[in-house]
Amino acid sequence: MNYKIYLLEDEENLNTILKSYLEKEGWEVKSFLKGFDAEKYIEDKPDLWILDIMLPDTDGFEFIKKIKNFDNTTPVIFISARDTQIDRVVGLDMGSDDYLSKPFMPRELIIRAKNLLNRVYGHSLVDKIIDLGNIKIDPLKRIIIDSGVEIELTSKEFDMVYYLSKNAGNAFSREKLLDEIWGKDYFGSDRVVDDLIRRLRKKVINLNIESIYGYGYRVSKS
Repeated sequence: MNYKIYLLEDEENLNTILKSYLEKEGWEVKSFLKGFDAEKYIEDKPDLWILDIMLPDTDGFEFIKKIKNFDNTTPVIFISARDTQIDRVVGLDMGSDDYLSKPFMPRELIIRAKNLLNRVYGHSLVDKIIDLGNIKIDPLKRIIIDSGVEIELTSKEFDMVYYLSKNAGNAFSREKLLDEIWGKDYFGSDRVVDDLIRRLRKKVINLNIESIYGYGYRVSKS
């Protein structure tokens, strides 16, 4: 679904990076550096607001009041460099749905946003489950079942299984998998892709991960 996401973040570089990641999901994104500019668009009623708490001309707590006064059903995710328990509690008490402390990986924000959007707008879990015969993957619960047995995976392992499986039959280069799973801001060897695939082959026995020589990997549909 083409969700409308509004982002209020005053750090220009971070704003640009997050906007890019959100747009990669196919979402319509409008970003702001100042609360004064964003305030004019509250009545647009986007599907999700992502708010920084510390802003140059206001703060996220004041801004969420204005959002909720207009429509208290609009979901909000707070992001902040102030990793304090009181900020989390106050944010939740004022109606935020999630809280993410800086620094964080952009992919984590995407995962949290997807889960929140699916929960709020009522998409069926059944429609989201990937069925590859012996393999069942539930992206909302982040669970993978192999022949009736739930497999324990790390966050990156699950992200890789999910990405390859939802695109079963398509081949992806190591570079593309690095971008999708580790993010474009990751700097390191693409050997981490090979290492992760080796672990997955041992853990998820019935998932057919094929090697494409000199290129990358794909998951077979059968």
